[in-house]
Amino acid sequence: MNQEFIQALREIVSEKGISEDMLFETIEDALVAAYKKNYAKVAENIHNVRVSMDRDNGEIHVYSQKKVVDEIEDKISEISLEEAKSISNVYEVGDIVDIEVTPKSFGRVAAQAAKQVVVQRIKEAERSLVYNEFSEKEFDIVTGKVLRKDKGNVLIDLGRIEAILTPSEQIQGEEYVYNSRIKLYIVEVKNTTKGAQVVISRTHPGLVKRLFELEVPEIYNGVVEIKGISREAGSRTKIAVYSNDENIDPMGACVGQKGVRVQNIVNELKNEKIDIIKWSKLPEEYIANSISPAKVLDVTINEENKSAQIVVDDNQLSLAIGKEGQNVRLAAKLTGWKIDIKSKSQVENS
Repeated sequence: MNQEFIQALREIVSEKGISEDMLFETIEDALVAAYKKNYAKVAENIHNVRVSMDRDNGEIHVYSQKKVVDEIEDKISEISLEEAKSISNVYEVGDIVDIEVTPKSFGRVAAQAAKQVVVQRIKEAERSLVYNEFSEKEFDIVTGKVLRKDKGNVLIDLGRIEAILTPSEQIQGEEYVYNSRIKLYIVEVKNTTKGAQVVISRTHPGLVKRLFELEVPEIYNGVVEIKGISREAGSRTKIAVYSNDENIDPMGACVGQKGVRVQNIVNELKNEKIDIIKWSKLPEEYIANSISPAKVLDVTINEENKSAQIVVDDNQLSLAIGKEGQNVRLAAKLTGWKIDIKSKSQVENS
């Protein structure tokens, strides 16, 4: 070992965020193992060995450790008090004496062992840094670059790591063009034996929530709250909002001047329709709002089974139900109530 090696270690410590003491101690442990492996046949005391590596010049010393005793029973692991005193007067019975046994040829073995440890530590440190970086972004939005498609999966470059956008997390019908940049929601970050694994999504309701937080300052500041989201990715989303300031219209804040705020989100989601509704602590009012854009005439709720019957004008029935029942389905998911919709004529006839 030499000073250049020590300097290189310190640069690794600085760049990779590794603990210097931990790195040196790990190298010393590896050198002990290397000594035992390579010098078992010639070493006297192969089991009680300590290796010291000078932190400044890289010099390595191997020591056989012996216990100071009054009467020797094992010459390999024990040393008499008299002999210990000849080395240093400070030794007493029970102390451990280090006797240097550094082999002349140990340098090459030590260099190889140290190299393996450093390479391993660098890999571990990089894995840890990547995991820590992305675990802080869990449930947040990141921007990634499309690399390629493979058997339905889309490989995304997130900078320090590549992630897979699986078919179930892709917006149906969305094109993922090579080198294009897209926003993704981090659903989960796992710390595996192969390093960090980042689970990403374009379909998660959290993507819509974070996009509104980024686009609408009132939401980011907490003046306007998102109370609920129900989504069928690529088709339609309903989002319920509430204002903590009576002077601020929560729906207006989300729409923005000339609709620019919500349009930016719609563009990011490839023209997914977004219904912004006003949340209310009154179930009847909240349920009526959730059926937007249809106009509701009456709401009757049953608290016991948490169900509601909604009455709309005849010409509003298909709009209230939506294509293939999507509007009422999203409303039910948003509010948490079972919703049955009837037209005014159906109620009158019944």
